[in-house]
Amino acid sequence: MRVVEIQGAFGLDRLALVERQAPVPGPGQVVLRMRAAALNFRDLLTVEGRYNPRQPLPLVPCSDGVGQVLETGPGVDRVRPGDRVLPIFAQRWIAGRPTRERLRSTLGGPLDGTLGELMVVDAEGVVPAPARLSDEQAATLPCAGVTAWNALAEHAGIGPGDVVLVQGTGGVSIFALQLAQLLGARVIVTSSSDEKLERARRLGAWATIDRRTTPDWGKEARRLTGGEGVDAVVDIGGADTLGQAIEAVRFGGCVCLVGNVTGSTHALQLPAVFMRQVRLQGILVGPRESLEALVRAIDASSLEPVVDRVFPLEAARAALEHLRDGGHFGKVCIGIA
Repeated sequence: MRVVEIQGAFGLDRLALVERQAPVPGPGQVVLRMRAAALNFRDLLTVEGRYNPRQPLPLVPCSDGVGQVLETGPGVDRVRPGDRVLPIFAQRWIAGRPTRERLRSTLGGPLDGTLGELMVVDAEGVVPAPARLSDEQAATLPCAGVTAWNALAEHAGIGPGDVVLVQGTGGVSIFALQLAQLLGARVIVTSSSDEKLERARRLGAWATIDRRTTPDWGKEARRLTGGEGVDAVVDIGGADTLGQAIEAVRFGGCVCLVGNVTGSTHALQLPAVFMRQVRLQGILVGPRESLEALVRAIDASSLEPVVDRVFPLEAARAALEHLRDGGHFGKVCIGIA
């Protein structure tokens, strides 16, 4: 079988398409014939050695994907050969809160990930994929989709009449735009691209803010909400966006910290947090039960994940470069079979 792996040292130039022996399922395991993978910013950081520089190599990167059950090991009765399933991000995080032990089972580091023709996972670590979604659309759900769902539905408690602000138009942000509307909320989208803002409006954004002309977009979000502020912010930027996110949120609102695209360190003005009782909530994808809830929500709606481009497995480096360059709208995917 063919897999993409990081060989010897970190860096995009150390990605190689290689042959490995096909896996054999042990007790409680399944072999998946992978159909598609979807890229996350974590995958780029992993390949570049910025996520965990002590990660042992070689490693098959990427944690989002969809596959068809090819073979099951002894004792497996949750799925059968032929089922199309989604491997969950943390294979041992089924429900409840994250723990150190559960987070040692994440795909794409430390465990081999989804960028290969075959992979072996625990039968408990998969969820049936929505039948009406394409392989590429389904592949986006386990990480990006669950992250947005976990932030809005489970931590921020978003419901009808609320207002959510999302930053940019990458995978998690577009999911947050779609899911917030599914939950009955209005959505404000920020971007520095006129084209992307227009596409966000076509997807149903209630309002948009151009970060180039309105660098104090937190204040603008408060103006758009009659001075109250938004109920939740999905913050994917980190260092350069957190201050504005806190400015944008209402008294008692929630800033969901999802990523650190602009950096990892921010000098926080504490009075802005405790005087307005703002909640800063870290989000790290979610357990299997969150993916199951997301799949139920998608099955009950017409929501379709937005796929920007699909690259072949041989062009994994080009796909990661496209993700790095930031020109995408929605998810960057890799077709495998």
